[in-house]
Amino acid sequence: MAPDHGQRGWIIPIGGGERKVRSSEILSRFAELSGGPDGRIVVIPAASRLKTAGSQHKKVFRQLGVPRVDIVRIESRSDCEIESVHEQITAATGVFLTGGNQLRLSTNIGGTSVARILRRRNADGVPIAGTSAGAAFLCEHMIAHGADGATPRSGMVHLAPGLGLTNKIIIDQHFRQRDRLGRLLTALAYNPFAVGIGLDEDTAAFIDPEDRIEVLGSGGLTVIDPSHIDRSSMDSARLGDPIGLIGVRLHIMLQGDRYDLTTRAANPADQRS
Repeated sequence: MAPDHGQRGWIIPIGGGERKVRSSEILSRFAELSGGPDGRIVVIPAASRLKTAGSQHKKVFRQLGVPRVDIVRIESRSDCEIESVHEQITAATGVFLTGGNQLRLSTNIGGTSVARILRRRNADGVPIAGTSAGAAFLCEHMIAHGADGATPRSGMVHLAPGLGLTNKIIIDQHFRQRDRLGRLLTALAYNPFAVGIGLDEDTAAFIDPEDRIEVLGSGGLTVIDPSHIDRSSMDSARLGDPIGLIGVRLHIMLQGDRYDLTTRAANPADQRS
């Protein structure tokens, strides 16, 4: 079944390191949302310089029963203006962005016709997923790079414009494996508006059209809600100084747990709202 075009499509950031096998619950769920046996998935490996990037995901999606899986290679901004690229993305019932370097995505795709088509397709109901660098790129404010460590520090993270599918979250990936709590807290301290989403490897946040998240995968999803911050020292900190944040709310969520980005309410898997 093709996606429902009466509402925004699912947004699915994945923390990287997902199992690229037929039994992967994450990739299976994405394939199902993309139409399953009636689907057509486009894989965009633009974050990577490897010529083989995207081939394993294509193989898995075909094994999961999606009859057509196309790899669309974008290596420069001029590639984003090729009519055949536009046609492939427009015809897709699901789009998957692979990992690599998120700045390759923002510099090669940002502000191009492909970026506008991707936003329009998602607004029309097509699910868009990204893994690792592809996950970071999905939201409006993208973590471009930053230092590891648990303590937030001034200048610890650098932000860049992302694809802009949503402005409600800031995403960080490989979260626990690369000790990235500090840089996500720093990103939120600049302007405590968005919710921070820290994704462990082999873990995904399935964000439905009503902005409700369901966790899928073998790791954890760290949700940081900055809306109750009473005090932040970001404005007075010198470069490299630790940042004081009082009133931050943090959740560690596992398989099946849910979070509502509108109400900021978290619910465990056995307590559905």
